[in-house]
Amino acid sequence: MLVNNQDEVNEGRNKGRQHLHLFLAFFRVGILGYGGGPGSIPLIHKEVVDKYKWVNDEEFGDILALGNTLPGPIATKMAGYIGHRISGLLGMISAIVATILPTILLMIALLMSLSSIRDFDWVNGMTAAVMPVVGVMLAVLTWQFFEKAGKGIGWTQTIVMSAIILVLLEFAGVHPGIAIAALIIIALSKRDAGRAKEGERS
Repeated sequence: MLVNNQDEVNEGRNKGRQHLHLFLAFFRVGILGYGGGPGSIPLIHKEVVDKYKWVNDEEFGDILALGNTLPGPIATKMAGYIGHRISGLLGMISAIVATILPTILLMIALLMSLSSIRDFDWVNGMTAAVMPVVGVMLAVLTWQFFEKAGKGIGWTQTIVMSAIILVLLEFAGVHPGIAIAALIIIALSKRDAGRAKEGERS
């Protein structure tokens, strides 16, 4: 009986630590994620892949791709999914609250004091000063995804697909979600076709 009670206590402590780590990880993302969703993605990667190792690079890429096909901010979608995966419903709530809480608090504080600070140069230049940091983080993450794709499907196909997608997104005005959904459908149809051929051979 004492052993069982001790196991339950240890399990409760582990769950408590897990909830705390989830909250702190996504709170850091929420408070440092300047530039919206794109600026938050490298921070989420740093927390969930590099620091806590809740998911690996491949899983992170899949979560990001699927999240972009759904409506709503990418940071809260990823927080909700990862929180639920790590610690169920409470983990999901904890991660989402941690992601949005810093923004809510900062917005309230800034809007209350905006009239007194809006003319300061540092307020006008704050976003511009942060942009290079966000740009470098995005560039590093972009290269990691590009390198992963090159190793997975080959560099020639990766370069060709990247060029086509660039034209579709930047010049044809296709929404990224539509492009990602189309690629997922094509990949699934190819997989099913491959399975059908294997079945015919057997």
